[in-house]
Amino acid sequence: MARTPLIAGNWKMNLDHLQAVAYVQKLHWTLKDAAHDDASVEVAVFPPYTSIRSVQTLLDADKIPFAHGAQDLSMHDAGAYTGEVSGAFLAKLGCAYVIIGHSERREYHHETDEIVAAKVQAALRHGLVPVICVGETLEQREESGPTAVSVAQLQVALEGVPADADIVVAYEPVWAIGTGQVASPEQAQEVCAAVRQVVADKLGADAAARTRILYGGSVKSGNIASFMREPDVDGALVGGASLVAEEFAAIIRYQKHVGV
Repeated sequence: MARTPLIAGNWKMNLDHLQAVAYVQKLHWTLKDAAHDDASVEVAVFPPYTSIRSVQTLLDADKIPFAHGAQDLSMHDAGAYTGEVSGAFLAKLGCAYVIIGHSERREYHHETDEIVAAKVQAALRHGLVPVICVGETLEQREESGPTAVSVAQLQVALEGVPADADIVVAYEPVWAIGTGQVASPEQAQEVCAAVRQVVADKLGADAAARTRILYGGSVKSGNIASFMREPDVDGALVGGASLVAEEFAAIIRYQKHVGV
């Protein structure tokens, strides 16, 4: 089954709504100048909550072929949860995706595998595609091996997920996020293959065949093509490099380098 590559930019806590509009316009212009084939790669941007409405308005008004999503959501649909953002609100803002279980949420906000699983269910209730992040620290890798943590995290996250659900999984080794270190393509492939097997075991072979698995962790235009050559890597979740329009555009246009 052919899987359309997904290149996703996680802006984290960067770009206010005015900066977000200027950035999306610049990224669109840069890709148009490069004769980007919109059908060959799906592009998604993940602004902060306060920038989502502005990004949505621009994408709709200018018919820019990017998807957009949120960086997190509440496990609750509504109620007395100060500071939380419901999946229902994100759906009304046209979000297609939502990132769940990013290592920064797990570390700084103490999100457990069970919280991640509850958020996956919340996303699905509101028609959002969860981008489920998994990955190990260097200490965990040395203690348990390269695949154990990601496999265990995903097994919990997929509890109760129907076989026909649309999900994305992002493998982000914590030791490679924002550190300048990067997993080798072979290391990424090993974990992504194990992750796909979890999807097969939990949701079935058809789900495993259609589910896109992304790599994230110091992804740049200079290394993206090497990851995309691997059979179980279907795209990238890009952090810091996604904040520079020219660099992110070059990552999106990785296909011209794949044959090199």
